[in-house]
Amino acid sequence: MKAFLISLSAAAVLATSLVSAGAQDQTAYVDDRSDGPALIRSLYNAINRHEYARAYSYFAQPADSYEAFVEGYAKTVDVQVLIGPATQEGAAGSIYAPVPVAIKSTEKGGKEKIFAGCYVTRIVNPGIQEPPFSPLHIESAELEKVEGPFEKALPKVCHSPS
Repeated sequence: MKAFLISLSAAAVLATSLVSAGAQDQTAYVDDRSDGPALIRSLYNAINRHEYARAYSYFAQPADSYEAFVEGYAKTVDVQVLIGPATQEGAAGSIYAPVPVAIKSTEKGGKEKIFAGCYVTRIVNPGIQEPPFSPLHIESAELEKVEGPFEKALPKVCHSPS
């Protein structure tokens, strides 16, 4: 009986180690709205983790329905993003940050697509907001398919809405 308990304990330790190793292989959860680039990293973190409701929630008014948004990623297995420097500008009580991005999407079967363009993030000045609080969100996105290489697809600059 004593030998069985030791074996059972060893098996439990081994199983715990395997679960921990598997969890470490998974992409870590990132949900950061501290600035425009962090929000865009969080968006693609959610997409890579297949957390589409979270990804969808980062947009102020998504262009598509939630179902269409999810369908747009049905073949996607991985997304990489390069983020350029963002500049913040204040306008009419809001803070805007245009964020240049290059995106490489890998689909099932290995097909890769590269997109480049700009996201514009916005937050209403937190000091003047009343409940419910509206956090930093993606106000707009203008991305288009481009030819590689991925590392050179990043736009040099993006502009705030006028």
